[in-house]
Amino acid sequence: MGELPLGQAVKKGKPGAAKSHAAKGLREGALFMFSAVALYLAVSLGSYSQTDPGWSHSGVVSVVENTGGIAGAWFADVFLYLFGYFSYLFPIMVAYSGWLLFRGRKQDDAAPLSEFGLRCGGFALTVAAGCGLATLHFGSPTELPLNAGGILGEVVGSGLVAPFSFLGATLFLLALFLTGVTLFTGLSWLWLMDVVGRLSLTSVSLGRNWMARLREKWAARKLKKERQTVVKAETRRVEKRKPLRIEPVIKKVEVSKRVEQERQQKLFDGDSVGGLPPLAILDEAQQSGKGLSKEALEAVSRLVELKLKDFGVEVEVVAVHPGPVITRFEMMPGVGIKASRITNLSKDLARSLSVVSVRVVEVIPGKSVVGLEIPNEHREIVRMSEIVQSQQYDASHSPLTLALGKDISGQPMVTDLAKMPHLLVAGTTGSGKSVAVNAMILSMLFKAKPDRLRLIMIDPKMLELSIYDGIPHLLTPVVTDMKDAANALRWCVAEMDRRYKLMAAMGVRNIGGYNKKVQDAIDAGEPIADPFAELMSPDEERPILEPLPFIVVIVDELADMMMVVGKKVEELIARLAQKARASGIHLLLATQRPSVDVLTGLIKANIPSRIAFQVSSKIDSRTVLDQGGAEQLLGHGDMLYQPAGTSIPTRVHGA
Repeated sequence: MGELPLGQAVKKGKPGAAKSHAAKGLREGALFMFSAVALYLAVSLGSYSQTDPGWSHSGVVSVVENTGGIAGAWFADVFLYLFGYFSYLFPIMVAYSGWLLFRGRKQDDAAPLSEFGLRCGGFALTVAAGCGLATLHFGSPTELPLNAGGILGEVVGSGLVAPFSFLGATLFLLALFLTGVTLFTGLSWLWLMDVVGRLSLTSVSLGRNWMARLREKWAARKLKKERQTVVKAETRRVEKRKPLRIEPVIKKVEVSKRVEQERQQKLFDGDSVGGLPPLAILDEAQQSGKGLSKEALEAVSRLVELKLKDFGVEVEVVAVHPGPVITRFEMMPGVGIKASRITNLSKDLARSLSVVSVRVVEVIPGKSVVGLEIPNEHREIVRMSEIVQSQQYDASHSPLTLALGKDISGQPMVTDLAKMPHLLVAGTTGSGKSVAVNAMILSMLFKAKPDRLRLIMIDPKMLELSIYDGIPHLLTPVVTDMKDAANALRWCVAEMDRRYKLMAAMGVRNIGGYNKKVQDAIDAGEPIADPFAELMSPDEERPILEPLPFIVVIVDELADMMMVVGKKVEELIARLAQKARASGIHLLLATQRPSVDVLTGLIKANIPSRIAFQVSSKIDSRTVLDQGGAEQLLGHGDMLYQPAGTSIPTRVHGA
């Protein structure tokens, strides 16, 4: 073909240029128009109000609240009713269509048309799957006319839940949603995961490098401080060690005036029935005089520090408390030393010090030190006479006064069963449990007459408590048959209910108020008749109310009784432990098998006051006291007393 003349080429080029200019203007106009429509639709959806008139309901206001006017209100109502939250994708689709037109794709180009169709299909798939997921998981928000996925989500979601279940429908719709997003936007989820992974690895690498540089700076700064500390330490004068504070050995217990009574008298002879037995019948205590000197205690203190230092624990013994059975060393741990480290070394420390056992007291109330209790080489015998002849015992006016023994410093340990209000005693055979129970019984008998205290003794062993058979304080002979024991406990429950009825009728809250009111009426010459007495005839006079005595139920071996009678006894004990305090009925339970099937949760929950003698394992100690420590006791009356209201036990040496 020959070349066209220059003039002809110019003439033919002018119409093509004009046509291109017109197409470009139309594309820009379409972009502006589609953008305006998309913005209008988005504003109409965002300002939707259910009070505006619409397709799904009639309006109730005269002024349309929708920013898009009446047309915007109808559009928002229709689309939100059909598609829910996914109606907001349609403004995006309109804007995207305008952008495709602006790019100038030709109508006869098959590839762009197929791509546009694929994107439209992806958009439809995204909307359908998204509406289904929204309906299944987001319910029906109040701001929408139907639900979160509209009528389309209701159809798709409900249609898939029936055959595939809720989980299957969720997984299926989630897969369709991700596929639709990929077809609509061209986004590759695998590519996105790869990008996120690369960014995460880069962030981790940068963080590691930053931490390494920071550690280097800290190490350099620490080394600089250590050098300065060494220079100062070389020029500093060594400070003198503070002298060790050694508490004086407790002097002989000051006796009460009652000790001067007649000494040689049988415990319950004819002249003393109804009265208090004399304290002089008890053997006098004898001081051994084998206590350690201050120099010896100082040497033991240095030895303790040295042995702990061998295990890598820096401590300083600041005080020593010598006692009749053990000596407590109060130690100030070094900086950063935990008390648990010393506790874990208790067995190794006992071996190093050549003693049977040591006990670590991690918390001493009111002090910032750790206690280390080491048994004395020569153990003193704590006599019952020392406790009941002490001023502490004499100063207690309660008929339920219990003489436990001496604390670690040698002072008499006296408590009141009425305040406990029940006591649980546990320990292995030979730990001193039975001796302690006998000491508690005697301390009450030395304090109360039969008109103020009555006892019910249950002795499955038929040996420990049989010596008390015949004393005037007993309500019934010592119970050795466990079936009779259950009957005795049932009588206690009935007596508790009777006393509560009397106290309610008298308008008092406890047995102390009841006895005071009854005694005042008797002293005034106007005794009160029993309102609940059962009369045989109408002419019979009602009996006069008298002060009620305290009742203490003593069980020497709870495990045997639980094995024979079982659940019945547990329920009766639980009832008495829960309610009998105000009625003056108290429990003293002892067992040599502190297992969870004997000391059940129901019994432990209602008896907060407990005494643990030496037990065989830490598990038994936790069963009794809810903490360890009893497995490290020395036996022969060495006990941990945990009163109600505290979790810190007190070490006591039983009389």
